[in-house]
Amino acid sequence: MDIFQAIILALVQGLTEFLPVSSSAHLILVPVLLGWEDQGLAFDVAVHVGTLVAVVFYLRRELVAIVPAWLSGWSGMHWGPQGKLGWWVVLATIPVGLFGLFGGTYVENNLRSPLIIATTTLVFGLALAWADRGAESKHRILIELGWKDAVLIGLAQAFALVPGSSRSGMTMMAALYLGMTRVDAARFSFLLSVPAIVLPGFLKGAALVSANTAVDWIVIATGVVVSAVTAFLCIKTFMAFVTRVGLAPFVFYRVALAIVLFALFI
Repeated sequence: MDIFQAIILALVQGLTEFLPVSSSAHLILVPVLLGWEDQGLAFDVAVHVGTLVAVVFYLRRELVAIVPAWLSGWSGMHWGPQGKLGWWVVLATIPVGLFGLFGGTYVENNLRSPLIIATTTLVFGLALAWADRGAESKHRILIELGWKDAVLIGLAQAFALVPGSSRSGMTMMAALYLGMTRVDAARFSFLLSVPAIVLPGFLKGAALVSANTAVDWIVIATGVVVSAVTAFLCIKTFMAFVTRVGLAPFVFYRVALAIVLFALFI
């Protein structure tokens, strides 16, 4: 992989990780459509580290409130609103962790074809449109979530391991279905992205270390920096955009992308 390819793939990761369009699908499709070789495990880890840095920096105030509140709650086994929100993040992460542990290999080996990506892109794009209908009348906010809500959103996130579904799209869809505002649905999705990126990133990092393969550190550094900057700018833009416009443009994009993929690969 050269620097140009690294920049393009890091831009793709940064632009799509937090949008409801599926970053994994785009990272699979871009090399296929351009005839590039697979980017490799080391680069996958690098761009995920970059997006993790971006979302942690963006959510730094929320995390500074949630993490200490969750930890301090153990002393008296009582958690206030912020501590409970920490629990909801934990609960919503369990399904994706279990699915990744027991089904991740099957997904990796069998569910990465362009036609599967086209199908999931279309089906869950339309499902996102359905969940987003009447969003102006939805008023639930983060502190109103309960454990059942967290489990349901977590199950939706687990299914997003299938490329084309979109982790952010599935979690926002579930949150909107539960009556959350677009902004708070997006914020909870971003909170869930922290452990959702850390867990597979840790596993990929461990696999990379055990593989003992040569690493081009210039390419890796490029991937981290470009994906981090792009992802941070993308999150800020998305939060302003979704408040004014909603999710319809992303639905149209998903439908158009699915049509193009069906035309190319059927």
